[in-house]
Amino acid sequence: MIQFYRIGETLCFSNLTELPYEKIEEPREAKSLTWLFEREPGSCRASFLVNDEELLWAGTESVAWLNKNRLEENAKEKEEELPAWVRERIRDGAVRAVNHAHPRFHELLNWQEKKGKKRVHVLAIGDVGSMLLTGLHLLGGDVISSIGICDLSEQVTTRWEFEVNQIAYPWEYDALPEVDVVPAEKLFDCDVFVFVASKGIPPVGSGVKDVRMYQFENNSKIIGHYARMAREKNFKGLFCAVSDPVDPLAKTAFLESNKNEAGEFDWMGLLPEQIQGFGLGVMNARAAYYAKRDHRFSRFLTEGRSFGPHGEDLVIADSIEHYDDERSKELTKLTVTANLHMRSIGYKPFVAPAFSSGALSILLALRGQWHCGSVFLGGIYMGVKNRYTEHGLETEILRLPEPLYERILTAGKNLAAII
Repeated sequence: MIQFYRIGETLCFSNLTELPYEKIEEPREAKSLTWLFEREPGSCRASFLVNDEELLWAGTESVAWLNKNRLEENAKEKEEELPAWVRERIRDGAVRAVNHAHPRFHELLNWQEKKGKKRVHVLAIGDVGSMLLTGLHLLGGDVISSIGICDLSEQVTTRWEFEVNQIAYPWEYDALPEVDVVPAEKLFDCDVFVFVASKGIPPVGSGVKDVRMYQFENNSKIIGHYARMAREKNFKGLFCAVSDPVDPLAKTAFLESNKNEAGEFDWMGLLPEQIQGFGLGVMNARAAYYAKRDHRFSRFLTEGRSFGPHGEDLVIADSIEHYDDERSKELTKLTVTANLHMRSIGYKPFVAPAFSSGALSILLALRGQWHCGSVFLGGIYMGVKNRYTEHGLETEILRLPEPLYERILTAGKNLAAII
């Protein structure tokens, strides 16, 4: 049975029929609705856009939420008849789900997307950070008001403030966002925080095979520190994890920000959907690079998708509708080893990641456009096609071929085993 509620100015509906709120008749005139559900706060997103009615009955959040076939199977026994007008609101993208069991429920219920241009802060202006900063400055004038930069080295920030602010169109000197230096204590006085800090990448020729996991041990300590700082500052913006390995680092940020002073989880820190890992963009772009150069993979350019982490468990699909498992795995291998190819010719592979995973993907996210990024799905951060909307985070749902879905499941299990 579906019950409708009014909580302040928000019109809600739920299969939780005994909630302590004003019960109302069907508010058919409502332009938007909020679905109320209850799950353990650390197990799922606190809120999200309902872009498929099966999500209302899907139960435990997991990578199954990416698969239309699984959603339909899970909803067979639990599905209740929705009024036609509610289905219409779902099709219109005007239904948001909120976890009633979350300790910040009322804050979540009253959330509204912040309009206008965003203040962006970038932490660490090294190889990746400097390229990412350049991309945001050149391409982000429509959505970024200004950019603050922070680094351990004052010489580095002085250089890049001086350099980047001299990139300008003649006679349109305010067309590109201004760059300024911010101290560490003001890092979270912004709308978007971009974490590009890293303790170091093994030098070319070091023999380290999995550079990303080598970095995790050190970088997790750094991101944990800034995640706790975000909690202390009551940060409400988007927390972008760009340093490698982005997927477990995003989860580290989520977990560390949600511990109280005693080290206990109280879920009063960053919301899971407030954090996104930006690493899948370059993997998607690398797959496209090879697809343009080998006709066997050309379907990827119009029918393909990328899933999973920025690393060994990456999943490239040459096509969703005409999926070829063997060909997709071959394209995946080429994509995963592309960084090793760059290192073999004597260079660190940082330019393409800084732009494809960093600047371009972050700008798409700020514009509310589809992009590649790692979002929270049932306890892991999984790379998927997603976008932010005025009613919450939306992930793409597809009818996934079974062999492809099995690959995604394996990637999810391996991510869960890391942290």
